Amino acid sequence: MQKLKILIIGSGGREHAIGWKIAQSLRVEKIFFAPGNAGTAKIGINIDIKAIDITKLVEFAKKEKIDLTLALPDDPLALGIVDEFKKESLRIWGPTKAAAKLEWSKAFAKNFMKKHNLPTAKFEIFSDYEMAKKYASDQILPIVIKASGLALGKGVIICETREQAYETLENIFIKKIFGESGKEIVIEKFLAGPEISIHALSDGKNYKIFPSSQDHKRISEGDTGLNTGGMGVVAPLSFVRKETMNKIEKEIIAPTLKAMADDGIPFEGILYPSVMLTKDGPKIIEFNARFGDPEAQVYMRLLNEDLLDIIEMCLDKKLDQMEIKWKNIFACNIALASAGYPGNYEKGNPILIEERGGGDDIVIFHAGTKIENDKLVTNGGRVLGVSATGNTLEEALAKAYSAVEKISFEGMQYRKDIGKMALSLK
Repeated sequence: MQKLKILIIGSGGREHAIGWKIAQSLRVEKIFFAPGNAGTAKIGINIDIKAIDITKLVEFAKKEKIDLTLALPDDPLALGIVDEFKKESLRIWGPTKAAAKLEWSKAFAKNFMKKHNLPTAKFEIFSDYEMAKKYASDQILPIVIKASGLALGKGVIICETREQAYETLENIFIKKIFGESGKEIVIEKFLAGPEISIHALSDGKNYKIFPSSQDHKRISEGDTGLNTGGMGVVAPLSFVRKETMNKIEKEIIAPTLKAMADDGIPFEGILYPSVMLTKDGPKIIEFNARFGDPEAQVYMRLLNEDLLDIIEMCLDKKLDQMEIKWKNIFACNIALASAGYPGNYEKGNPILIEERGGGDDIVIFHAGTKIENDKLVTNGGRVLGVSATGNTLEEALAKAYSAVEKISFEGMQYRKDIGKMALSLK
C-alpha cells in the first residue's frame, strides 16, 4: 500500500477537523498544515507558509513531493491555487478559480442563478453609492445588503430600517469597511424561514449530497447581533424531511452543477449552498465553494468512511462508483470565541482546558490557537470548536456544553442556544 504525503491549506477549525479525519486513514504517511494551529500540530507538521502564499506553497509541495494537497479556505481558492498547482502537475483537490467564483463574487453568483432560473431572492447589483441608496429607499423592509467579495462571513447585513440600510451603504462604499470586497454589492429581498447548510461533493460530473446541517451565524443568542464565520452547528436536521432534500437536489444541486458544466466551468470539490426553507420552497441565499466552518467539524464526526478514499475518487471522477456512509447519530459543534469577535479582539490569552471525561464522544477542534512560551494561547476570533456526538441531538448538545464548562480563557464568549431552533422544529 502506497503511503501518501498530504498538504492541508488553512489554519481554522475546518482544517483541524479534516486533518483529524484524514489522519485516521491507513494510507497516510505524513500530514503538513500551512500554516495550521496548535491543534493541527498534534496530528501533523505545521509549516510557516500563509494560505494565500501560493508561490511558496507550490515550491513546498514540489520539494517535499506532496502526493495530495487539500485547498480548503475560500481565499486561496479565489486566488487560483488549484489552477497554479495543476500547472505544475501537482495533485490538488478543490474548485478552480473560475468555478470558485460562485463564492468569491456574489454578483457573479446571483447573475448565474438568474441566467439558469435557480430559486433565489429578487436582487439588484450596484457599484455606485448614490444609485444603491436610491434603490434601497424604495424597497420593502427588511432588505439584505451583501458585499460581493469575500468578507470572512461578515459581509452580509440584514437591514431592518431605512437608516440602517443607508448606514450600511455608507460603511461599505464610503468608509470601505470591506475594502475591495465591497466595491460591488448585492441588494436583495429578505427571505423568511429556517436557514440550512447543504453540502454536495462533486467530481464535475457526479455528485454526492451530505446530510443537512444548520449553522448559527449571528454572534448572540436568538440569532441577534453581527454576522460571524459561524458560532455553532448541528447535524443532521430532523425537521428537514427526505422530500425536502429531494426537492433541494432536483431544484438546486443538480441544475447548478449541470449549469456550471454547460457554461464550461465544471465544479470539482464541495459545493455548499446556504438554503432558506421559505413558504414558497427552498431558495439559495448564497453559494460557497468549500466546506463550511463549522459545518466540516460535524461532518467529520458523522462520516463513516475513509475521507482520503472519497477525495481520491472525487479527483478520479469516480464518485458514481461509491456510496458514502454516515453514522446513524447526531453531532454538534460549539464555537468558543474571543471577546470583541467579530470585531476587534485580543490575542495571546492563555487557554485552560481541564481534564474531562466523555471519551471519544467529545473532540475539541482548534481554530485561533497557537503555542507561545510552551503555553496554549488564543490567536484568532473563533478560538476552539467543542464537538460532540450522541444518539439524539439533545444528548450531543448536553455533552458539548458540559465540555465547554471545563474550558476557559479571558473574555471567552459562546452561544448557549446552539441547536435550539432545530429542536423546536423537529
